[in-house]
Amino acid sequence: MTNEQSGNSEHTPVLGLAAADEPAAPAKDWRAWAGKTATGTVFDQPEPEPLIELSVIVPARNEAACLGECLASLIAQSEEVFALGRDWELIVVDDGSTDSTAEIARGFAGVTVISAAKLEPGWTGKNNAAWTAAKAARGRWLLFTDADTIHEPGNLRRAIHEAEHHSAGLLSYSPRQLVAGFWQRALMPLVFSELTLAYPPAKVSDPATRTAAANGQFLLVEREAYRRLGGHVSVASCVLEDVELAVLAKRRKIGLRFRYADDALSARMYRTTGAMIEGWTKNLKLLFDNALILAAWRAIDIFLLFVLPIVTVVLWNARLPSRSLAWLGAGWLFALIWLRSLFRFYARVAKSNFSFGNCLIAPLGLPLFVALLFRSWFQHKILKRIAWKGRSYGC
Repeated sequence: MTNEQSGNSEHTPVLGLAAADEPAAPAKDWRAWAGKTATGTVFDQPEPEPLIELSVIVPARNEAACLGECLASLIAQSEEVFALGRDWELIVVDDGSTDSTAEIARGFAGVTVISAAKLEPGWTGKNNAAWTAAKAARGRWLLFTDADTIHEPGNLRRAIHEAEHHSAGLLSYSPRQLVAGFWQRALMPLVFSELTLAYPPAKVSDPATRTAAANGQFLLVEREAYRRLGGHVSVASCVLEDVELAVLAKRRKIGLRFRYADDALSARMYRTTGAMIEGWTKNLKLLFDNALILAAWRAIDIFLLFVLPIVTVVLWNARLPSRSLAWLGAGWLFALIWLRSLFRFYARVAKSNFSFGNCLIAPLGLPLFVALLFRSWFQHKILKRIAWKGRSYGC
């Protein structure tokens, strides 16, 4: 839809949204360009006039434990030059919550609370909730952010400026992760170090590479870019919708920027060990297509870090006089291999952006990480069904 068709001549999309050799989106039916045949889309109805600067969309399903802190951090962004209700809006989508999520959201002045549309076959709950809000959003920019995030002061305006400065139609942040309890502190650095290696932010942000990633905890997309991506309709059935949207952004030449952003926001992904196990079971196979191979490599780490020292001590204490020097030399050799393995392991885990203390205990999380990689692979490839927040999805 052109600016003239939308009735808002002030709205101009950021640069770099379409490839030079790719046809522009059809003026009458953008869905044909996106390759979708969905009804009730955000752009098959008159555009709001005038558009405001930003729509913040928070899908929430049973998030009573964290939603209040999230909304407080967002509302605090309202100021004279960027006023909530005038320059931007804040929409919470209650996705069939059975706790006090909706009541908490309604307790904040300036927050619009809507209910997610009926969940149809072929949709995940989060995508359905995000799409429900997107169709009502009035912002030139749409920010999809999770209910477990805490935003730093000024984050919203700075993010828009960053996206515009880098000509990014899609900007995504990886937040500082807040962890509590032994298993979160031991496991999370392992997962995020592997993510950093698999999806280096510099490569993700480089239009010349095919590497694509995004984090659904903070996903800022320009309105025209969202249209050209096909909105959440294009990823309706995807459990890992953030990465799929990033893949589409790269494929359709929409500017993509991704970085670690501890200066912008933090997030507590999981409040219990059970939720963490369920969450990573859902995601690991999708994030790492070689999940079984990765599990095998991390199993080797378990041997190198835990079994090798025992072998070394046994060799040092061996009572074999005729070969004592040979056994002693072998012990020192294994000790050097262990030290090198330990240094290599820490150097990799340190890329996770977790604290020194959390990285230090990360080796103890290796058995759980290996088990979750296998569990995720098994549920996706063998059972072809995963569960999340009380819902079951086919793979």
